[in-house]
Amino acid sequence: MIEINNIEKKFGNKHVLKNLSTKFEQGKINLVIGESGSGKTTLIKILVGLYKHDSGTVLFDKQDIGLMRNKETRKLRKEIGMLFQGGALYDYMTVEENIMFPLNMFTNDLYHKKLDRVNFCLERVNLSGTNNLLPSEISGGMKKRVAIARAIVMQPKYLFCDEPNSGLDPKTSIVIDNLIKEITIEYNITTVINTHDMNSTMVIGDNISFIHQGQMWWKGNKSELEKSNNKELRDFVFASNSLKKY
Repeated sequence: MIEINNIEKKFGNKHVLKNLSTKFEQGKINLVIGESGSGKTTLIKILVGLYKHDSGTVLFDKQDIGLMRNKETRKLRKEIGMLFQGGALYDYMTVEENIMFPLNMFTNDLYHKKLDRVNFCLERVNLSGTNNLLPSEISGGMKKRVAIARAIVMQPKYLFCDEPNSGLDPKTSIVIDNLIKEITIEYNITTVINTHDMNSTMVIGDNISFIHQGQMWWKGNKSELEKSNNKELRDFVFASNSLKKY
């Protein structure tokens, strides 16, 4: 579980996050939604260590990341998997080399052990036998699955996904949603997803946090979201005509 308590973040005179608190549960899909500029991307960057918060606490399984020493921080980073928007694969590396990259960075394992782990992850995302292909030789959906394999190769306790369906067609988006959901449950991971995709939100959202103007405006699950009378939430979620049926 990840707990965020009274987080504040400013960039110069711009107050991006204001007294923000929420919880992300283990074994659940925790979605962070909100308009562009609402502060949700800043929150994710704080959680993965790219930004430091100005005040408040961020607890990973009750450990305050603001009080961690370098050794503890390095250990935590090994427990975090990250799925970047667009996949962010290295174009000059093969599928195998991309997935093996975190293992090369954080472990001293022998090659055959790392290869076994890579092949296990490839099989888990239904891409067995693609080891020697380059990113330019595979589809967008396959690239995303390679990125998921890389994100789980270190057997993370925490998985962060930034717009995982960005650039994908609706059918492929469903495949990616289901894969992330399955992996979350199977390995009991604390998964946090930053998304604009309201169809995904309605289908896989166990816990939903709506950030509006840097504040935690609403929290609940997908059933509660459908029934909510919160004006700002409804204006955001139901802006898409495809969701009027809800």
